[in-house]
Amino acid sequence: MWDPRAYLRYGDQRSRPFHDLLARVGASRPRAVVDLGCGPGTLTATLAERWPGSRITGLDSSPEMIARADALASPVTFAVADVRDWRPAPEVDVLVGNAVLQWVPEHRELLARWATELPSGAWLAFQVPGNFAAPSHRALREVAGRDRWRDRLAGLLREAPVDEPVDYATLLTGAGCAVDAWETTYLHLLPAAGADHPVLAWMEGTALRPVRAALDAAGWADFRTELGVRLAEAYQLRQGQVYFPFRRIFVVARTGARAEENS
Repeated sequence: MWDPRAYLRYGDQRSRPFHDLLARVGASRPRAVVDLGCGPGTLTATLAERWPGSRITGLDSSPEMIARADALASPVTFAVADVRDWRPAPEVDVLVGNAVLQWVPEHRELLARWATELPSGAWLAFQVPGNFAAPSHRALREVAGRDRWRDRLAGLLREAPVDEPVDYATLLTGAGCAVDAWETTYLHLLPAAGADHPVLAWMEGTALRPVRAALDAAGWADFRTELGVRLAEAYQLRQGQVYFPFRRIFVVARTGARAEENS
């Protein structure tokens, strides 16, 4: 279960990659725009401001997130849907996936299929976290691998759920797309607030969600305490805040454009 309040706790920091991604999408008047994994809908609503004449749809597998999105005063249509089941309609000219594909093991196959099913000239834009080798995620996997937690958390935390930029560029170029792929490491300055370590509070909004769902209340309390100790060792408090580097991988592809360039 997703908790929109936990996800939005660092809304400003989480929104920047979305805007950096969309800045590279050159569509002027798309007929339809789909945001897969739209979460609470706050970022999806900005797409309606950019393309006021387009039909904007936000989809997410979490009923809690969609309930939050439906409460927005926005012309966007929101619905519960699974990324794996989605197929593009002929009028979808922009497809966005912001920090969602890392949750889908078969997302490489989906990307290849979407590249061929979207209309020629459509834009496919996505970003995924590339920080799975960071101290935060190493600590998470180490704690989850201890005897007390191993059986209950087996298979929930993958070491490398995403590829490198060159791999995505190779995949989509092979599907006939013109590709712009890059990576950025953001340095988030997380202020200390309350008893919880700031990186623990950040991770509760995303990476810790499957762990929370797998444990009872007492087990979850013990797990987060143990993880908090490890995070405090890895990310020390300085000047009242934690300096938290976060690498992200970006890809913007235009379908059929490579074939046009070579014609």
